[in-house]
Amino acid sequence: MRIQALLILVALLAPPLSPARAADDAEVKRGGYLAIASDCTACHTAPGGQPMAGGLRMASPLGTIVSTNISPSQEHGIGRYSFAQFDRAVRHGIRGDGARLYPAMPYTAYAKLTDQDMLALYAYFMTAVRPVETSPEHTRLPFPFNMRLSMAGWNILFLDSGTFVSDPKHTSEWNRGAYLVQGAAHCGSCHTPRGFLMQEKSGQPMAGSALGGWFAPNITSDAISGIGGWSVEELTTYLRTGHAPGKAQAAGPMAEAIDASLRHMNEADLRAIAVYLKSVAPVRNSADSRPAFAWGTAGDDLPSIRGVGLPGNLDEMTGPQLYDAHCASCHQSQGQGSFDGALPSLFHNAALGRSRADNLVMVILNGLRRHPDVNMPAFGHALSDIQLATLSNYLTSKWGNPQTQITAKEIGTLRAGGAPSPLLLLARGGMLLIAILLIVALVWWQYRRLSKRQPQAIDPAHTPGE
Repeated sequence: MRIQALLILVALLAPPLSPARAADDAEVKRGGYLAIASDCTACHTAPGGQPMAGGLRMASPLGTIVSTNISPSQEHGIGRYSFAQFDRAVRHGIRGDGARLYPAMPYTAYAKLTDQDMLALYAYFMTAVRPVETSPEHTRLPFPFNMRLSMAGWNILFLDSGTFVSDPKHTSEWNRGAYLVQGAAHCGSCHTPRGFLMQEKSGQPMAGSALGGWFAPNITSDAISGIGGWSVEELTTYLRTGHAPGKAQAAGPMAEAIDASLRHMNEADLRAIAVYLKSVAPVRNSADSRPAFAWGTAGDDLPSIRGVGLPGNLDEMTGPQLYDAHCASCHQSQGQGSFDGALPSLFHNAALGRSRADNLVMVILNGLRRHPDVNMPAFGHALSDIQLATLSNYLTSKWGNPQTQITAKEIGTLRAGGAPSPLLLLARGGMLLIAILLIVALVWWQYRRLSKRQPQAIDPAHTPGE
């Protein structure tokens, strides 16, 4: 252990431009696998951009965050980082120049990574990633959140910087899954609800959370609200392919995580993740009465609209008319999906069975493009918010959870990237209140100062010198 600690200390003190140290091919390869498990590419690669060059714009409740260049470019990336600087950025949220990172970069999860894995990641980024000589635009959150120093206080309150410690009461497979879920895969960063200060709620791990218009669902072991009704095998298959027949298919950020990360991981690690998730303490949503995948049966309303003309105002189209115009050619008249299963059924489909319709609306708005067999067009440009509300409510009523309804106003919010955090309004209101109080105090001080300068009245009966 002393020798290992000495090696880590030597690495920490290594000069910035000696990343190769004694890294061998095995360590670099392991670092590459960890970078895949950590899903670095998904956030740090813009559409059509170079890998790790940054520039991806990510919606957050506090504004748009733009990912940085993490290629080993010495001018625009992390090429000048020593291991100590790299470690502080990844596990503690402090950039090489000392500026604080926002927790959109999941350093709160990466803090669980071991020293050995950090050394492997550093070796990979510095020796195997191609430098990209471009600089993305800077993140510009609204005041006061543009003051990154405030993250120092946030970290004191919410950052657990301790590395992962195995639990001897569980198997090595469970511990491997726990290490990946809590650390590299950072599942809680999306699936754990956030508190008022945007921190993960420690008492509700994996209980589901809104995410840039999408909703990362409950993945606790609860049989109704979570994944308690999934087998380990089904979960493993879903993590690898993004599809679980009769239950769900991945879209949005989850589809990106599968395509850029999870499907490239080995089967043992995917199974370990599934085993661990099946053990997460159950959290029940009171609005749920059955599993999201357990709703709906085949049904056909299209005969009722044959020969019926469309209204002059297309916002007045009915649900069956909208479904016939935009959905039936792929999902079939009864919602049963394509014959080969590539295009999913709309019943026994978690997207339509949840107690909120966010993900159903978002996939209609943005479409889904994963590979040639999974390619749903986007309808955001073709359908108004009113039409989307009519269509979504028809889909959930016909093939999903009939209690799940959504308004055109709510769809407008999802189209804009999700609801802003009340913290933004409160912070601005607080700053305005402080400014008003300062102005009042300044006016009062000035009034008192001038009052003291007023000349005293002279008593006419008083004779000077008496």
